[in-house]
Amino acid sequence: MGWGDRRRRAGADPAEHNVEVAAAVGAAQLPAVGLILLIHASTGDDHGVGYGGMFGVACLLVLAPLVLPVLGLFHAAVHTMPAATLARLVVRRVGGAEWVWHLVCSAALALLGAGAAAALWDWPLTVTAGWLTALAVLPVLGVAYVRRRTRAGRVWGRWGVWFRSALASVALCVAIGVGAALASSVGLLQNYEPPVLSAQQLTGVWRGGDGAVLRLRPGGRADLTKVPAQPASQDDKGFADFVVCDGTGTWALDTEGRYGRDGVVGPERRDGVVVRLGGGCGEETYWTIGGTEHDPELFVLFGDPDAGDLHILKRDWEPPGRRLTGP
Repeated sequence: MGWGDRRRRAGADPAEHNVEVAAAVGAAQLPAVGLILLIHASTGDDHGVGYGGMFGVACLLVLAPLVLPVLGLFHAAVHTMPAATLARLVVRRVGGAEWVWHLVCSAALALLGAGAAAALWDWPLTVTAGWLTALAVLPVLGVAYVRRRTRAGRVWGRWGVWFRSALASVALCVAIGVGAALASSVGLLQNYEPPVLSAQQLTGVWRGGDGAVLRLRPGGRADLTKVPAQPASQDDKGFADFVVCDGTGTWALDTEGRYGRDGVVGPERRDGVVVRLGGGCGEETYWTIGGTEHDPELFVLFGDPDAGDLHILKRDWEPPGRRLTGP
């Protein structure tokens, strides 16, 4: 008899089978998660960052059958099954449904993981904990369902588990796609539109990573501290890295999608700020306006759009008494 037949005859509930179920369900949900993130990204600013086009999609389709099982096993090993062990200990002491405690312990581990991510990489605690908890729900329910079948003598073999998980993954992606299409048709999902800001609204302090500060003053003067700028030279593909500059210069709002006077095209149909720095550090740089009207940002992408360096400056709202004045 096969592996599943031996388990059925013995009426066993093998721990290794639970791991396999958790890995299969965990892997099955990842394409759906990716689709949700893609739909969410379509409603926000992509900052001009490419994803590889059809070649990138083709690579994902080819690599998915190889990568997803590994990711599912990793998730089962570090989250689903440790939470299962904790749940069994709790049930022995206080009783209750094991699958309920499994969910509770999974949420607790998700909170611990989110706390570690917040401390190490400054990830948002609540959002990270929510995502980690959500990723644990289906594997936990999958393990509980298969465990109940096993105890009743109805066991799926190894290939049966993975085959059903693959079908469930496809069905889930189709449901999400149909739901997104319906939501878009009734206006619940809309494509991103950048804010339209005036020169007066742009005046102020903008801050970015690594201590970058860009002060846009009334009258067109700009003060830069550790701000990245377009270098003078480019590579043979027309891409360029960036240089970090300090000093003073000028700025201007560009509503034509172009910058400079030499006909160099900026991001199409996007307003931006042209910053020109004196003193020989870098060339004029086009900072595209992004974000939202209530949380605006300036960004620039240096190098290859598919693998370049993205720099974002966020508006630093100052108290009325500290508003910038002209020189």
